[in-house]
Amino acid sequence: MKRNRLVATTVASTITLALALTACGGSGTGDASSPEPNDTGAAEAGNITLWLNGADTPDDLRQYLVDTFAKENPGSTLTIEEQSWTDLVPKLTTALADKANSPDVVEIGNTQAPTFTAVGAFREITPDFFEELGGDNLLQSFVAAGDFDGKHYAMPYYFGSRYMFYRKDLWTAAGITETPKTLADFVDDVKKLRTDDLSGFAIGGQDWRNGISWVFANGGELATVDGTEWTSTLSDPNTIKGLEQWQDMFKGASNLPTTAKDDAYWDFINDGEDGSPATGATIMAPAWARWSIGDLTTNDEGKTVRDGMADDTKFDIFALPGVDGGVAPVFAGGSNIAISANSQHPQLAENLMRIIFSPEYQKMLGGAGLGPANSEYVSSLGDDKFATTMIETAQNSKLTPAAPGWAAVEGANVYEELFQKIAEGGDVTALAKEYDAKITPMLNGK
Repeated sequence: MKRNRLVATTVASTITLALALTACGGSGTGDASSPEPNDTGAAEAGNITLWLNGADTPDDLRQYLVDTFAKENPGSTLTIEEQSWTDLVPKLTTALADKANSPDVVEIGNTQAPTFTAVGAFREITPDFFEELGGDNLLQSFVAAGDFDGKHYAMPYYFGSRYMFYRKDLWTAAGITETPKTLADFVDDVKKLRTDDLSGFAIGGQDWRNGISWVFANGGELATVDGTEWTSTLSDPNTIKGLEQWQDMFKGASNLPTTAKDDAYWDFINDGEDGSPATGATIMAPAWARWSIGDLTTNDEGKTVRDGMADDTKFDIFALPGVDGGVAPVFAGGSNIAISANSQHPQLAENLMRIIFSPEYQKMLGGAGLGPANSEYVSSLGDDKFATTMIETAQNSKLTPAAPGWAAVEGANVYEELFQKIAEGGDVTALAKEYDAKITPMLNGK
């Protein structure tokens, strides 16, 4: 379905209006002040709710949060509710504006954080509390995504970084025995690997989150800011160069539809459960995709699972190379986490944040393959090739523009629409000009 600018503008306007109305009600949207504690100095007992998105946070980490919160806050309970990434923005827009029923703490995508912080959806993280949660040791690009007007609102939750997972056996069978050293080498290799039944690189035509790595690698940007005014820069020569290289790669290497997004790419490089061969030789995915890749095995609980690429003669990884070698800057995956400005139990919400940023939980994130927000605990990711490649690519990663209207851009699927047209063979220069005119006002909430 075609989306237009009106859809995106409506999303941004709805967020602004709904949350502005709550501020007028005297709740102090974004206010860092807390209600008075009880006579013992502790927070009043209550029940708080944490929204987590998708299945990225494993069950054992969720249970740790529930149990630890109950232990450290006698008489209080934590309920975790899982939300879908697909409709998160409209659900947050409605829920955060509801004084009586707002979730207390919410996970939000790092690209969505600027829009919600700009309209006062989150409670301020005071300077002292920021230091308590990790301060300068926190992932600063994610901190910046959650800042507004010189204040902190949404903290980093976890980071992920995208790299290449590939079928080493299929590459070798095609006569390609070394991983590519430059981005052009990669494009050439995956084009050689493609057959009628096998994508050399399985990537969907609408997959802009992986596709913008070609923009960044060629020195392009999606947008720039002058003061507070944002401008879409798709027409920049370097951005066009990256989009044209991506277009050539897609046309020559992928069998996926131009309408396909970035869902479950691992299904393409895995052999089917019925023994059918893989239909992709290479994918690009966040580090945690590892546990959805590999041969089938039975775990200790008797469940059939993938073995995490245990056979390194069949599966392997490498970082997407840059134009001149080294590592290409890729889009950083991950989330921020924030306290709702309308939380009925802000002190309990702060106590939950203390648990999330504790050394114990930060190390648990790393053990689950999720990059911990605090750099002091990055070693918890391990020292194998998966950890080192994740850290290496994360160090070179980039975020989308921290524009107040970015969530509206994403909510309207504008980049999906653009990349599909590029994948279909459209003129990149003409499309860049068309979408610059569409995206620039959206970035500024117009």
